Amino acid sequence: QVHLVESGGGLVPPGGSLTLSCAASGRTFSSHTMGWFRQAPGKEREYVAVVSWTDGDGTPYYAESVKGRFIVSRDNAKNTVYLHMHSLKPEDTAVYYCAATSKFYSPYWRDYEYWAQGTQVTVSS
Repeated sequence: QVHLVESGGGLVPPGGSLTLSCAASGRTFSSHTMGWFRQAPGKEREYVAVVSWTDGDGTPYYAESVKGRFIVSRDNAKNTVYLHMHSLKPEDTAVYYCAATSKFYSPYWRDYEYWAQGTQVTVSS
């Protein structure tokens, strides 16, 4: 089992920045990839970014909608992955989830076995 706990959501004005954290515990070595997803009201869950939990340099990959604005980083010593969000737009408003999977770099939320509780991000003036 992998247990994920998210933190860091909130209200931010357009153009602002916010960082989400996802702390993992349990059998983290069994999950190769950490993913970030989001879901806005009435919409499908959407891929945001993925990063390897175990690869050396942990190169992240991003959805086109967030590329150049969002950055994923990881701290293996703390078993924590971060989503740094910049230049936020109202359309970024959603519940954000981190998740873990044994599948390599999957952008498909159905591939993920473990999920954090989700945190609300609202971009509004």
